[in-house]
Amino acid sequence: MLETERLLLRQWKDSDKLPFMDMSMDPEVMTYLPTLLTEEESLKLIQIASEIIDRNKWGIWAVELKDTNEFIGFIGLHNQPVLFDFSPCIEIAWRLAKKHWGKGYATEGAKATLEYAFKKLKLSKVVSFTATVNKPSESVMKKIGMTKVKEFVHPEFSGDPNLEKHVLYEILNPYFR
Repeated sequence: MLETERLLLRQWKDSDKLPFMDMSMDPEVMTYLPTLLTEEESLKLIQIASEIIDRNKWGIWAVELKDTNEFIGFIGLHNQPVLFDFSPCIEIAWRLAKKHWGKGYATEGAKATLEYAFKKLKLSKVVSFTATVNKPSESVMKKIGMTKVKEFVHPEFSGDPNLEKHVLYEILNPYFR
């Protein structure tokens, strides 16, 4: 579990299932992804994320507000072994429920995640990517100190002219320099 001033990044709980399913069916939350998730797809993602955290002690963590214990989304690290020309790599990712946008939670949680990645896991580099039209996520990437590397066509989004073009950012471990 990671803790920030306002957030807990933790293993998933049964109580996260319904709010995560709601989030995954919200067209605004899922704007930069190819489809909304069904209930079954949401539950499968939670199961996979939980198993990875159990195995690795890190992964895509559920995010909870410390003040209210409310589930607000996810932030964490994900292994991208073979999908891209820049693979293998470790990606930092986030997705928050709409009512929690614009409050700095993604940036706060992502900074804690990067600190964990660099100090505890001793990763040399972390990447992040999103559709070029996803300016809010690109803004978070910049706020957490990432640098733009390139634009590329995401193979899983090919054929969707609004989403296939992605931007890749990276950050090197500052403790290795």
